[in-house]
Amino acid sequence: MTFRRALLAGWFSFEDGEATAGDVLALRRVESVAREVGLAYDVAWSPAFRPGELSLATVRPERYDVLVFVCGPLHGPQVEALHEEFAHCRRLAVGVSVIDPGSRAVRGFAEVIARDGSPSTAPRPDLSAGTRPPRQPPCVVATVLTAGQHEYAGQRRHEETVRRLTAWLGAHDCARLPLETRLDTRDWRLCATPEQVDALLARSDLVVTNRLHGLVLALRVGVPVIAVDPVAGGAKVSAQARALDWPAVIPAERLDGETLQHWWDWARTDGRARAAAHAAAPLPDALAGLLHRALDG
Repeated sequence: MTFRRALLAGWFSFEDGEATAGDVLALRRVESVAREVGLAYDVAWSPAFRPGELSLATVRPERYDVLVFVCGPLHGPQVEALHEEFAHCRRLAVGVSVIDPGSRAVRGFAEVIARDGSPSTAPRPDLSAGTRPPRQPPCVVATVLTAGQHEYAGQRRHEETVRRLTAWLGAHDCARLPLETRLDTRDWRLCATPEQVDALLARSDLVVTNRLHGLVLALRVGVPVIAVDPVAGGAKVSAQARALDWPAVIPAERLDGETLQHWWDWARTDGRARAAAHAAAPLPDALAGLLHRALDG
């Protein structure tokens, strides 16, 4: 039998489903094999995850001879509905978990290659395990952002700077790591010591911040940083950048995509060496003299 075209679907296709990293990697593995065997295919995406792309709401089922359900549990009314909508197709399920072998969701498939739950076969590796990470993964960007600091009153541009920064970063192919400098021994999601914050920052490629300590702590561990001063006219972030002789600081009034891209490119090249030099160089400190004067007095 000659197939014209296959539709690849999964929980990443349902409007109220979700796309996980494992699901998408499993899909990539199926796509790779489909190309190897010469099977033409399309992918149905959730409109919430990939708006504007082919979805189960816009697809024309009559165009397909095969439906392949990829990854996730074979369970629930969404999966059962696929059997009705694509009743004319040969329906296959790969890399899935079988919850109830006798359910309509499972029995509607002509073949099921289960990763677990099949009474007749041993567990198989998840399909995502068959993919390899890229040799050059995306840049890891730690963000240290605040929308607070109400002491600056009418000069505050904190919400606006956070909105612009996050929108700009969201459009970039980078792995974003939101960090908080507040320490808490009761909340497992927060660091309990400065050394734990150091460990996260040091494993980042770049830090983006509108906080003074986001700037200082990044340079302390030798990581380049793009700092934004969220106070109109400049305040402590700009002052600290001058004190540390760090050029990549943007006033709130000049925060735009072109300026951000300029400092992004600089931070990913020349900024690396400059940040490393900051971490290695001793800083002038007036504290010892102050304490000596206190003791002498």
